[in-house]
Amino acid sequence: MNSHPARARRQGVINRLAPMSDVELTVVLPCLNEAETVAICVAKAVANLAELGVVGEVIVADNGSTDGSQQLAREAGARVVHIPARGYGAAIMGGIHAARGRYVLMADSDDSYDLGNLGPFVESLRAGNELVMGNRFLGGIEPGAMPFLHKLGNPVLSGIGKLFFNIPIGDFHCGIRAFDRRRILELDLHTTGMEFASEVVVQSALSGVRMAEVPTTLSKDGRSRPPHLRTWRDGWRHLRFLLLYSPGWLFLLPGYLLMVLGVLGGATTVTGPHRFGGVVLDTGTLVVSSLAVLVGAQLIIIWAAARTFAASMGLVRPTQGLQRWLKRISLERGVVGGLAALLAGSAGVAVALARWRGTQFGELDAGDNLRLLVPSLTGVVLGLQLMFGSFLLGVATLRLNRAAGPAYIDDVADVDDVDDVASVGAGATAS
Repeated sequence: MNSHPARARRQGVINRLAPMSDVELTVVLPCLNEAETVAICVAKAVANLAELGVVGEVIVADNGSTDGSQQLAREAGARVVHIPARGYGAAIMGGIHAARGRYVLMADSDDSYDLGNLGPFVESLRAGNELVMGNRFLGGIEPGAMPFLHKLGNPVLSGIGKLFFNIPIGDFHCGIRAFDRRRILELDLHTTGMEFASEVVVQSALSGVRMAEVPTTLSKDGRSRPPHLRTWRDGWRHLRFLLLYSPGWLFLLPGYLLMVLGVLGGATTVTGPHRFGGVVLDTGTLVVSSLAVLVGAQLIIIWAAARTFAASMGLVRPTQGLQRWLKRISLERGVVGGLAALLAGSAGVAVALARWRGTQFGELDAGDNLRLLVPSLTGVVLGLQLMFGSFLLGVATLRLNRAAGPAYIDDVADVDDVDDVASVGAGATAS
């Protein structure tokens, strides 16, 4: 590979002056004080584009560097785009909006990824894939290039992503990846921090984007300072994002489990104590079962509202399952069901009061009284939950039905200036 700086600069000028319709690939490098490595990364990418015969460009999406990274990037052949909104995701999205290529490849500007080997990504994109992920565990990780905790955390988070979203990707958080520019813009991505890496993959999976992965290598970065990535903080942000975008795992599954266990426990103890070996289940189990039913029902209601509201805001695409589910329910049906549970529970409470009155409001058998009151009060509370939850879901459903869909920004006007300010792209991601 020839990465001579003079050749890189000449190729960079050619790339910048190429007509927009002729640019096939844009390499986007986010940058925040990367003076030690950004020029090396740009030179490698520009030289490799020339070797491959790919008409392309390199964009350095600068996030406010104060160490002269911008000038070094220009001299190496890049077009510098200023991104006012801070954050990894904001920088990447700003670069994507400013890109002129049909395809975009994003990578870090710390010289840890092999920007001299872009061919596998280009070939996979040309084959029809819309998102091509690098896989460091297949390509090879140089000793010392990935901290031990990252070697543990990356497979765990990738496994969670596979489980939650059925994503056929082995390295969920690889920093080098390529995609069809227009297809990614259609996803209307929102996050501005490190969790942007997760959002790209999750939203692509939810939207049916055709995905593939290619082996890539990871080397020690060339910086003398610590990386911007923070292991625990950013790891939690990725996990939090996965949970929030999959409310079924956070709300629906626990809700169903609690409901089933609560109903089984209540049905077992409502008629009297039951002995299983040396274990006796009695009114204490009945009370706990009641709480399980109520909490489970609340979690399911929250899941329904969260999923519907997220779809209405364009954060997730409405699935066929969600649409079928919404057709089966309505505000009126929920209110009727809740009212029925409320009346049934109230009838039980009335019977309990009649019993108490029959004793001149004296002492009652605690066990018998609880076996009547606990299910009755559970019905009252469950009925109220259903009624108010139905109104909440009705609001979310109304918003979903009225949603016109996300507005997409396809291009940024006047991207030929080497000092473009991608405020449109950054603003879109910060919404």
